[in-house]
Amino acid sequence: MSLTYGVAVLARPTFDVPFAEEMKTRAFAALEAAGIRTVGPRELLFDRAAAEQAIADIRASGPIDLLLILQITFTDATMTVKLAKEATTPIAIWAVPEPRSGGRLRLNAYCGLNLAAHALGRAGVPHGWLYAAPDAPDLSASLRALAAPAVAVPTRARPVPVAADASAERVLDSLRGAKITVVGQHPDGFDTCEYDEGLLFNLAGLRVETVQLGQLFDKARAMDAVRVGAARAGAAQELEGLDAVDQQQLDRSFRVFCALEDVQQESGAKGLAVRCWPEMFTEYGCAACGPMAMMNQKQVPAACEADVHGSLSQLMLQELAGEPAWMADLVDITPADDTAVLWHCGLAPISMRDPAAHAEATIHTNRRMPLLHQFPIKPGRVTLARLSRARNQTKLMLAGAEVIRAPMAFTGCSGTVRFDRPAAEVGRTIMEEGLEHHFALAYGDHKAALKAIAARWNLPVLELA
Repeated sequence: MSLTYGVAVLARPTFDVPFAEEMKTRAFAALEAAGIRTVGPRELLFDRAAAEQAIADIRASGPIDLLLILQITFTDATMTVKLAKEATTPIAIWAVPEPRSGGRLRLNAYCGLNLAAHALGRAGVPHGWLYAAPDAPDLSASLRALAAPAVAVPTRARPVPVAADASAERVLDSLRGAKITVVGQHPDGFDTCEYDEGLLFNLAGLRVETVQLGQLFDKARAMDAVRVGAARAGAAQELEGLDAVDQQQLDRSFRVFCALEDVQQESGAKGLAVRCWPEMFTEYGCAACGPMAMMNQKQVPAACEADVHGSLSQLMLQELAGEPAWMADLVDITPADDTAVLWHCGLAPISMRDPAAHAEATIHTNRRMPLLHQFPIKPGRVTLARLSRARNQTKLMLAGAEVIRAPMAFTGCSGTVRFDRPAAEVGRTIMEEGLEHHFALAYGDHKAALKAIAARWNLPVLELA
């Protein structure tokens, strides 16, 4: 059967554009090899205006069997939602993997697919998806199968019985009357980081306070130099390479750390959720990843992209584990060896470092500014959790996994894991459920206590693994 796909190629210019162009060319060659005719512009689309023009060009080309969103790099969901609203045919998203090279995360397409699946799930838009290299075996059949109309899969979230659990009660008590302070607001297109203050209060007795990003910058600029120097001296005991990065930008990072300390102490917050980009780079001139990692180590969870639910999820795991928690993205799943990679720019607390590796000071891979932590996380049993609003239904997501010792997948902080279920099954559930792209992580097995918390909150549990 002859098939025609309208193709929109989504990308972000802060990633590796030449590599994205190469992968785009290989993707179109794979579509041609599958006997699929393509219409629409073949250039990378970097913004909403370009996406709007692309859908107009596709419409002008005549009937199509599928609108294929080619997720070449990470993007937020803005363009995807726009394309979906305009589509009159089935929709599918194809994201391409990249090698775990130990270097820069050049595309981060899987996370873009994750963000898109969440946005379309919240909008009630069924869609197909594919995560495969352009030279993957049996790719032609997979590409042609995308033309079939997508059907929403019933959620796997299920209620759990109420069970007495002392650890759960301790967490519930710690949250009652507690506060999370949000610095700024989540970036555009990051609906994964939305929160409902009323919901959080009704569930957990948790309050949310907002501080403007400019207030943080003002505090940082006015920070006492002696205190900033003390923060640097403390970091130097754990991190190698502080002298190798831009010193002016590094000074700003330590000022941000001190300012975050003040925001937390003045508000009495147990956790923070911080708008860490783009203004941190473009207006102030440093990366917030390292400062937020330092707050995580102090057991004041600092969630990036102003993710309040992420900060709350960290708080719960931190209380259960008795040690710092981390918030990570899932950036790759490889069914061939049944592994996945959890990663974030440089946000992990130093106590999670693999003792066989060094902890290094580094720069943001896209924005080229310090301070970031860089190391693989240590092997061991971990629990992943998130208070989720996927598909507009409140639930608690849980997963168990084992961090294995492996070469560092990408620069920043990363861990290679094996989930308690096959990695391919975990990835399929994430996409079908439209889960958020942030997962809180702590060492130990805390699933029983978290299920008890969910039962007390009358929430279903979505158990990935």
